[in-house]
Amino acid sequence: MVDDSFIDDWRHSRKERLESFTCDKLLPLLLSKDRAALSSAITLIENNSPEFRKEASKLVNKLMPYSGGAWRLGITGVPGVGKSTFIEAFGKVLLSKGHRIAVLAIDPSSSIGGGSILGDKTRMNWLSLQENVFIRPTPTGDMLGGVARHTRESILLCEAAGYDVIIIETVGVGQSETMVHSMVDFFLLLMLAGAGDELQGIKRGIMEMADAILITKADGENSQKAKQAKIAYQNALHLFAHQEGDWLPKVQTCSSLEEEKIEEVYDLVIRYFDLMKSNGMHEFQRKEQDISFFNENISFLIQQGFFGEKAWKDELLNYQEKVKQGLISPFEAADELYANFKGKV
Repeated sequence: MVDDSFIDDWRHSRKERLESFTCDKLLPLLLSKDRAALSSAITLIENNSPEFRKEASKLVNKLMPYSGGAWRLGITGVPGVGKSTFIEAFGKVLLSKGHRIAVLAIDPSSSIGGGSILGDKTRMNWLSLQENVFIRPTPTGDMLGGVARHTRESILLCEAAGYDVIIIETVGVGQSETMVHSMVDFFLLLMLAGAGDELQGIKRGIMEMADAILITKADGENSQKAKQAKIAYQNALHLFAHQEGDWLPKVQTCSSLEEEKIEEVYDLVIRYFDLMKSNGMHEFQRKEQDISFFNENISFLIQQGFFGEKAWKDELLNYQEKVKQGLISPFEAADELYANFKGKV
């Protein structure tokens, strides 16, 4: 039998915790670099209820002047390429240079049950225990591009909380990586050597977006294969148009397990930011990120406004049933529903 006093205590603590999710309470704590407050703030922005969204918007707006000073790094690659292992090794180098790191590790949500693996924090055993590191595993939900809906807001919160390197680890399961590319300054593509034809199945779009390609697991018997893969990718990159800002994408090898050549990746990132800041491209990138953020939020609010209204939910279900019964084509149903929506807003 469950102790009633335990249930009452739990309900009281939960109510107290939810009441603490306000802008006024979280703002000073975030600016004082409180990690628990940062976790609560991200939980707040991930909640889509109107009450929470109002507080989240207020909090993000007030924190904007304190954000923007961090490196925003996107890291992607196929499952098994060693993203988490690389981030752990790279994180050690960053910490040794005096950086504070926030890792937003995006996990794939199940399209059936909605659950997510959320295993990245457990894979970064050493890094997750460090005082100047914040790791937040986040499910993708129904968001395309391998990025959770509120990742952009989470970046701003992490920056305001004093983290000067924000790493976005994407799902890397074949979805478009355009979204993560639009919210970071430096986009790193991790690749494996020795997995057959080095360029087979590699989408040109991802390679064109990459600011650098890193061949991982370049150790032991795989060292020679990694060198060969490096040459193959370098030759492939020459076929692409040069990126804006005079930066030529680089290809390097490393061993995250042996922690070899990780410092060279850090040096590469330094060179990238030095160049982009000196030629004005960094400021241009940030303005483009803000526009992308604006467009994404408009799309989200329109969808929320449509699907959040009970009348439109009922109308949607009605049209879905008509499509199921073959009374109307999916295209005609969508056109009619949209026309009805336009006529009433």
